Amino acid sequence: MALGESMVTFLPGRPGRLADVPSFHRAIGGAESNVACVLAAAGHGARWVSRVGADGFGQHLVEGIAGYGVDVASVRRDPDRPTGVYFRTAADRGTGAHEVAYYRAGSAASAMSVANVDLAAVRAGRVLHLSGITAALSAECRELLRELTAPRPGRPLLSFDVNHRPGLWRGAEGPALLLDLARRADLVFVGEDEAAQAWGITGGPRAIRQALPEPGVLVVKQGAKGATAFASGRPSTAEPALRVDVVAATGAGDAFAAGFLSATLRGLPPSARLRHGHLFAAAALTAPGDLAAPPARDHADRLTALDDTAWGRLRLAPGWTQAERATQEANTP
Repeated sequence: MALGESMVTFLPGRPGRLADVPSFHRAIGGAESNVACVLAAAGHGARWVSRVGADGFGQHLVEGIAGYGVDVASVRRDPDRPTGVYFRTAADRGTGAHEVAYYRAGSAASAMSVANVDLAAVRAGRVLHLSGITAALSAECRELLRELTAPRPGRPLLSFDVNHRPGLWRGAEGPALLLDLARRADLVFVGEDEAAQAWGITGGPRAIRQALPEPGVLVVKQGAKGATAFASGRPSTAEPALRVDVVAATGAGDAFAAGFLSATLRGLPPSARLRHGHLFAAAALTAPGDLAAPPARDHADRLTALDDTAWGRLRLAPGWTQAERATQEANTP
């Protein structure tokens, strides 16, 4: 179960500045819907709850996300507000050449509130995945996230990706609110760089855990170095990232969260959860859009079971997940 805004994404037909790109390809982009789509593609039941405009872009989002096997029955159409869209360049997010132009102010999703969202549907799953992006959209969205993260009997496992986006926040309340929401969650994903930028925490994963002792599980993403997971009552677990021939970095964090959640739903140990996160992220990193099909479950399980030396030698290139599927089909009688 995931709640949040999804937007129509326009990907450039060729590299270059937005001012110079003559054409774009339409795709789907949204942190929470990305997680839902990847989980559904990995064989889990998934639902996405949101609001879209009563326009063609909204229809495209609903149909596209449903195409991944996600339940979209609780998505509401807003006749008065548009569906958000954004354009981006082909350059990776971390480079100075990367440009993103958002057209989401006043979007249908920014009007999500306690009053107009089906809270029963949101709370019906085993896991509820949220992100800090939703909190930045409006005061109504912030109140909705406070309601969904409030302690209550029977609450689903609450997964929260900090997703600090400074450009979305109009005031100075963002970092403090994100910290408060993270402290109310059961499972938190945060980047080491995000923690430094939002909260001034520069001492590495253990310092972040000291600042966030409340979540039962805290996952600190460390970029090319890997990720570290802290679980209450257990020693920390760290797994190095894979070597990947990167096509585009957009969507990799969402894919990592989906991989970790998939392994969590399957009851796998912490090290396997981190490795599944890395593998799902590698699938996104080796594809051009925000969404990429994850590796087949048995393929991911085989790679996850490698010893540390073999894991460290892995290098994944574009098409690695499709190549495995092709091999399986060729060997099927």
